[in-house]
Amino acid sequence: MEALVGSKESAENHSVHDVIISGAGPVGLFLACELALAKCSVLILEKAETPQSPLKQIPFGIRGLSVPSIEALDRRGSLKELEVHKRLKNPHQNSGQGKRRQVGHFAGIPFHEGDVDASQWKYRLLSSTDTSLISEMAEIEGVLSRRAEVLGVEIKRGLAVTDFHQTADGVTVQSGDQSFQGKWLVGCDGARSVVRKIGGFEFAGTEPEFTGYSTQVEIADPGKLKSGRNVTQKGMYLQSQPGYVVIQDFDGGAFHSSEKPVTLEHVQEVLRRVSQTDVTITALHVATTWTDRARQATTYRNGRVLLAGDAAHIHAPLGGQGLNLGLGDAMNLGWKLAATIQQKAPKGLLDSYQTERHPIGAQVLDWSRAQVAIMGPGPHARALHAIFRDLVNTRDGATYFAARVWGVFTRYDLGGEHPLVGHSVPNFEIEDGATIGEFMRDGHGILLDFDGNGELKRLTREWGDGLKYVSGRAKERLGLSAVLVRPDGIVAWACDSGADCSELKKAAGRWFVCDSGIKN
Repeated sequence: MEALVGSKESAENHSVHDVIISGAGPVGLFLACELALAKCSVLILEKAETPQSPLKQIPFGIRGLSVPSIEALDRRGSLKELEVHKRLKNPHQNSGQGKRRQVGHFAGIPFHEGDVDASQWKYRLLSSTDTSLISEMAEIEGVLSRRAEVLGVEIKRGLAVTDFHQTADGVTVQSGDQSFQGKWLVGCDGARSVVRKIGGFEFAGTEPEFTGYSTQVEIADPGKLKSGRNVTQKGMYLQSQPGYVVIQDFDGGAFHSSEKPVTLEHVQEVLRRVSQTDVTITALHVATTWTDRARQATTYRNGRVLLAGDAAHIHAPLGGQGLNLGLGDAMNLGWKLAATIQQKAPKGLLDSYQTERHPIGAQVLDWSRAQVAIMGPGPHARALHAIFRDLVNTRDGATYFAARVWGVFTRYDLGGEHPLVGHSVPNFEIEDGATIGEFMRDGHGILLDFDGNGELKRLTREWGDGLKYVSGRAKERLGLSAVLVRPDGIVAWACDSGADCSELKKAAGRWFVCDSGIKN
């Protein structure tokens, strides 16, 4: 009987999956869902035995979802399952009657709801989603795990990728004494990515300025610590809720790099020094360290191995930008890799993952570095901090910083003359009440025709199942006549009137394979 079981396991392990993903965090799960939605077979290998972790629970697991992430979840029907944001308050938000509601921050400098002029964002005016949401890491993973299982994704927990070997046709992945076969391997295995290291990816960037601590403690005299975010001459500490303390100690990342255990005595010493009080910690329940090290893989692809999320880029976890950046990677990569596997990809489609996402990652890393530069305890940093505070407290300043933090400015350089090209498609609502977000549930591209142009309808048929035609009068169409939308919701072509079919065919041929045999 044991021999039979062993044979079955061996046969199962050597079946060839379209994609093997290392890591079952939100990025790996979301990517798996995108691939499975496109009918690819997906295996996820996750080193943790269970998804449960104290650092994923409230408030450690609180994350702010930005516009691209919210829209991506909405377009796949998962947003409605996130319930935590309906009952969570922003831990950095001011409370009390007469105080303005904080909706974000830059380097700890808050901007407030009434100061943000969203009317400046023309193409966001039709959105039915919020500009930012507070959610919990554990809940996000739970929602995506359930969706992945429904779509047929296989998740194996307690199996870490320990080695792999790629050929021109596929990748053999090793986990201890077990091996798995895949056509492609994607590393979504975090900042210390094994896939990135074994794959020989260059990870370039800058070294840290501080060691950060996230802790759950019991304090004998909590009144000695101020609530909220507090910058001192020695660093920063934040008490979001009683017993939950975050500390930034500008030691050049020395303690984090030392990999020493985080003891009660050490946390108390750092907290006393940074807070400049004699506060006493009586119990340490949870503690982890992190830094502002900012590094990015110089390329996101090496043959049949790709990187996404923290495996491709790391930076200080200021404002939850890392999660949003990773989800954006997954949304961008999923449909392109699926089309490549199914031989439905125009030339260079998969390469556009690197050309589109690498600049976005570089921008986020610089955004993180800029925050660290004005968070330090020195006089130069404090001077810059004061100037930025003045800027944030203006209407235009608050609007700019909100747009950057919330991802409103996210755009790919796709060429094209129309200003909407490269942006996320507005959530147009057709007269019958259906929205573009609802039309995108199946992950297909869309040619949206507001004028019922018969030529556009005929042209769409040339692209077969990969592109669907949606026609109808919109309640508000922002002066547009027709819009070509990629499966990830990015506008590939748009026109205000008199659609130029030659330009449309050129744009469609860049992202979709024409089934009619007509060369584009």
